[in-house]
Order: sequence, then structure tokens, then C-alpha cells
Amino acid sequence: MLTMTVTAKDKEGDAPADSDNTATVALSGTVYDSDSGEFLVGVEITLDKSGKKTYTDLDGNFTFKNIKPGEYQLVSNYISYEKATEVINLDTKNNEVKIKMETSK
Repeated sequence: MLTMTVTAKDKEGDAPADSDNTATVALSGTVYDSDSGEFLVGVEITLDKSGKKTYTDLDGNFTFKNIKPGEYQLVSNYISYEKATEVINLDTKNNEVKIKMETSK
């Protein structure tokens, strides 16, 4: 089971990367084990429709920058854990997610 919490913060000084003046947002988050609460290192995080992929750092954190607002599927994939997919709606503010991953049974 994937539990995700999304909160918004005011955008501070990021200039849009696109020349069409469309505002962009950043998506960041933390991934941790649902049982132990330990941060997970090296989790593959994919943001569909954007063509972007990243991995969590030593503290379980990840960030995507310069993403156009809209609806996306956020996919978390890690060895020995259940693959998790969640639909998120990014708005015109920075977004943060917390992802709990469950071990494979």
C-alpha cells in the first residue's frame, strides 16, 4: 500500500525553464519503509508524462525541478518492495510527497 501526503509551499524565485512562459513547479519527497520508518536509499522514482526519472539519496529524498503543473503518475520502484503508483496533481506551487513503501510478500 502506498500512502502519500502532498502539501504545497509558496514558490520562491524559480524562473520557468520554458520559453512559453508557462509556470513550472518542483516536486520533492521522501521515501521510507512502511514498517520500520527507515529512509530508503536508491529508490527509482519516475514521473510519467515528463520523461523524468530520479533516485532517492542517502536520506531517502528526491527532487524533480521545472515540471509543468498537471496530473501525473508517480511511480516508486525498489528491489524487495512492492511497486507503487499514485496519481498526483501538481499545482502552481512547490509540492512535497511522503511515500511509504511496503516490502514484497
